[in-house]
Amino acid sequence: MSQSLDLLVLGNAIVDLIAHADEDFLVQQGVAKGAMQLIDEPRAENLFEVMGPATVVSGGSGANTAVGAALLGAKTGFVGKVHEDELGRLFSHDLKATGVRFDVPPATEGPATARCFILVTPDGERTMNTYLGACQGLSPDDVDEATVRSARVTYLEGYLWDPPAAKDAFRKAVKVAHSAGNAVALTLSDAFCVGRYREEFLELIRNGSIDILFANIGELQSLYQTDDPDAAVASLREERGVKGTHLLGLVTRSAQGALVVRGGEVRAVDAFPAREVVDTTGAGDLFAAGFLAGYTRGIDYAASARLGALAAAEVIEHIGARPQRDLLALAREHRLI
Repeated sequence: MSQSLDLLVLGNAIVDLIAHADEDFLVQQGVAKGAMQLIDEPRAENLFEVMGPATVVSGGSGANTAVGAALLGAKTGFVGKVHEDELGRLFSHDLKATGVRFDVPPATEGPATARCFILVTPDGERTMNTYLGACQGLSPDDVDEATVRSARVTYLEGYLWDPPAAKDAFRKAVKVAHSAGNAVALTLSDAFCVGRYREEFLELIRNGSIDILFANIGELQSLYQTDDPDAAVASLREERGVKGTHLLGLVTRSAQGALVVRGGEVRAVDAFPAREVVDTTGAGDLFAAGFLAGYTRGIDYAASARLGALAAAEVIEHIGARPQRDLLALAREHRLI
């Protein structure tokens, strides 16, 4: 990637298998509704056998954000690991077809390409069961320093904090990005993910590694271990890096819209109305995509959050976490770009 980028995303390269399911099926399978659970390969094979007909599409939280930003006109790259297999080739093709640069060589040995089994209940809520597979092979060697230096924002997917080598890849990306004077963003990804790595995420925030934080209100409450959403936001307002600068926080609240938090200021941004809520998979990912597409254009925080809300509203109107309507045309229609 020799050309400069607006956004570089480090995340899990995952192929999504999306199926409708009722509440009883979730209970029978022992999965927690609305959460993401990590599963092993035998469990992945079993779940695939018992779930209903599936829609297969390239996914992964960070990859969804990279695609959404690209569809909004941002120059975007992705760093993640697939295997040299059928699903790995599908993932690579889909990403590149949307204009996202993806140059990380596939693994030729070890686990298969990752997959996520997404069960969508009648209320549109999604429950994810993820086999990470080749994702966990991402290492610092896959992070090209010149590429990181070229990106205005490097975006880190919290889900990828599980494998130790991926943590080292994150740390390398943070160091290189900041040495070039660029921003680093982190998404907390999931409340259960926060539960596993709360202290490490807080350390990343407080040691100045993170400039922009994305979270939904549940993840933020998990981060600060409180049942009170207002208290969680108040704690976020107080966060400062080692240089004393306030963190920029984007907090999504489903139908209540989002909050833009920066120091003493909290701005509320309304949600865009969706024509129909079919599948909430990817809503947070697309919110981040819209915000970062606006942010890297120099649009102010609140307007960028509106762009994120528009992208999120589009993606929940259909199955899958990749936009089906022309996001750039929608943004222009609403005079957001």
